[in-house]
Amino acid sequence: MSFGNFTPAGEYNEFRQHELRKRKLAMVDGNLMANDSSHLNGQSARAYQNGYWGFASATQPTGSDTLGNIALANAKAMQLFGGQSRPLPEAAYQGEHGIACKPGWSSEQLIEWLQSVTDLARSRYDKVASVTAVALDEYHDKYVQNSLGARAYNNISRAMVYLLLTVKDKNDKPVELGHFISGKGSFGDLDLSMTAVEAQLDGLYEHLLAKREAVHAKGGLQRVVMASDLAGILAHEAMGHPCEADLVLGGAVTGDMRGQRIASDLVTMVDFAHSYEGAELTVPVYADDEGTPARDVTLIKDGMLTDFMHNRETAARFGNQATGNARAYAPDDEPLIRMRNTAILPGTGKLDDMIADVEDGYYLMKTSNGQADTTTEFMFGVTLGYEIKNGKLGRSIKDTTLSGSAIKMLQSVDAVSEDMQWNSAGYCGKKQPMVVSMGGPAIRAKAQLGGE
Repeated sequence: MSFGNFTPAGEYNEFRQHELRKRKLAMVDGNLMANDSSHLNGQSARAYQNGYWGFASATQPTGSDTLGNIALANAKAMQLFGGQSRPLPEAAYQGEHGIACKPGWSSEQLIEWLQSVTDLARSRYDKVASVTAVALDEYHDKYVQNSLGARAYNNISRAMVYLLLTVKDKNDKPVELGHFISGKGSFGDLDLSMTAVEAQLDGLYEHLLAKREAVHAKGGLQRVVMASDLAGILAHEAMGHPCEADLVLGGAVTGDMRGQRIASDLVTMVDFAHSYEGAELTVPVYADDEGTPARDVTLIKDGMLTDFMHNRETAARFGNQATGNARAYAPDDEPLIRMRNTAILPGTGKLDDMIADVEDGYYLMKTSNGQADTTTEFMFGVTLGYEIKNGKLGRSIKDTTLSGSAIKMLQSVDAVSEDMQWNSAGYCGKKQPMVVSMGGPAIRAKAQLGGE
């Protein structure tokens, strides 16, 4: 890792060199529908002066001093509106962290693999009407330096495939279900052998056949067991965003709730910086894009709201420690407070027992994209679920929605499983996309379920 000369000009200055490479290939029924790639490379600078930030970026090598002076001029232009400067936290990270990827796959290899998966599904499952297979990978390389002495290199590399099978129900209407395979590194780091893929497709197809006979769920407040996919998106969307300090300053309901009980005492939720139980996670952030050392943030501890995620500025405003959550997606993006690897921690329950203790309810297994607001009101799509009758799984249910107040829902949690699953295929949208991962155990609670 090497940095050029850096001559600070404002109260605080930072400079970032950022490379982003992405690729997407999509095949539908053996027809290649997309083969896209992009490569962005650029530099950016920020300056903080008298309470205001200035930002500048360039796609050609420009130099830290030149961009820094433009950023400082932009910050000074904002001072026409007045302002009050606050000393920013001074923690500064020095170090290098890259992901040691196995050799990646060429586009030709990926096309051959997508065709093989399509052929496998077509030959193995007689009721399949359509097969979609998508492969995506991306690589982020960032070098950050600042006037506090930070000199940091961080790499995030991720690969994933999405498999979607479609069948017809008794009324000849399409019924579909998808599955992600994803992980840190390149396609060479994933187990994409036909033996492994076949096992996962078998499970997907079995659920899909059950969905052909699916019934409508009962609407209203229901007792539900949520698999890790739903627990993870609940942690991220419904409670993670309201714990981002910039949204707290913008009026999130959590603003006056630190130290208060907002969940069952079975619930602890953490935004992990880079590792969980000694293993590096899919989105490892050792230093954020402000050069701040990244640390884990315990948002909820035994049901009590304990902390928020910060950048340097919000940490100064709250009188807290910066947490290393300032992240920018593309070279010309400014860092915003963003989650990294957010999860509810496992408990002591067993999933089978959690289901067995439900007389009348639902087991919810897969979700489509969800949304939430800063009041913690949320709505998620449910694409796979089953009835629970007298402690046993029953009929599959049609696609539906799960909604309500995350706080009320988390307060109703009465069981948390002992297992932990991570979903590393996610993006987060907040003015700009962001690579994130989310995880959790299964949880049992009460929530509003959409019905017929």
